[in-house]
Amino acid sequence: MTPLFSITVPTLLLCALLACAVWHDVRSRRIPNGLVFGGALAALLLHAVLTPLGGGLGVPASLAGLVLGLALLLPMYMLRALGAGDVKLMAMVGAFLGPQQLLSATLLTLLAGGVLSLLVAACTGVLRQVLGNSYRMLFYSLLRGVSGGNARLDAPQAASGRLPYAIAIAAGTALSFFWSFS
Repeated sequence: MTPLFSITVPTLLLCALLACAVWHDVRSRRIPNGLVFGGALAALLLHAVLTPLGGGLGVPASLAGLVLGLALLLPMYMLRALGAGDVKLMAMVGAFLGPQQLLSATLLTLLAGGVLSLLVAACTGVLRQVLGNSYRMLFYSLLRGVSGGNARLDAPQAASGRLPYAIAIAAGTALSFFWSFS
């Protein structure tokens, strides 16, 4: 089996799954569980088959990527900054990429999410509210921390909207591929 096959097949499958996730997220602001669970299972099986043939990450690295993808975005879900589907989607991406490439994909996803949120806020006329919410959250967290209290970030009083974060996950993953091949 050629090394190109072991790189291309998982990459193409991941791209197709991310495209489906983006489509669902933009359309309904939900990412189906069947898509992310099926995708994660496909990644594990694909890496199990490709590894003995001279390619793939291997099942342990694929599982480690899945767990890391879940762990990295879980705090944002707990803060109500992301939905559960977004966290599960990043876990699926981790099953395809493994833990090492997932770190760069997650960092680039967070950057893409920040840019996307500012663009959406500007286009929908709520940029001032988003910036005000961010300022208040950080300011009050800083005050609590300086006064010896818990410097946690509280959720904003008025939500500024829901963002189809699968776009950011797909963009961050794509950027990590370009970064790894350059």
